Amino acid sequence: MRTVRLRTVHPVLWAGLAALTAGAVLCVIGWYGMSGERFAERQLPYLASCTVPGAALIVAGAVLLTYGRSTLATSRVTELYELLVASDTPGAADPGPGPLASSGDLLMVPGGTLWHRADCPLVEGKPQAVPADAGAIASGGLGPCPICEPHGER
Repeated sequence: MRTVRLRTVHPVLWAGLAALTAGAVLCVIGWYGMSGERFAERQLPYLASCTVPGAALIVAGAVLLTYGRSTLATSRVTELYELLVASDTPGAADPGPGPLASSGDLLMVPGGTLWHRADCPLVEGKPQAVPADAGAIASGGLGPCPICEPHGER
């Protein structure tokens, strides 16, 4: 897979570098030719034949380099994703979509907007956590924590 990626991306990068180099050389030649001429009508051939095409090649080279780098980045992300999917073993210990916490005590942080189970990682071990107000829970003033999912409590 890696050799396929290298074969498809590197020609674009090399073409971009070649276009940038050729454009820079043409711009230097045009500048050098124009610098020796005193009158504008004698500078126009250098401008038309070297400087303008050189600037166009520089722009085209920059576009090709940007496209080549984004293609390279996309292929690397795709390769990493395939490696991640391949390494995901179905027999591995998976906690599943269930709650991370399982305690029945409900807590809240003063000034907070969520209520949590006591073993929720967001409030566990915090001295400022206080028992949740049942009235605030019933009125909808406090919402359930999305991490410990205390749905069905109280």
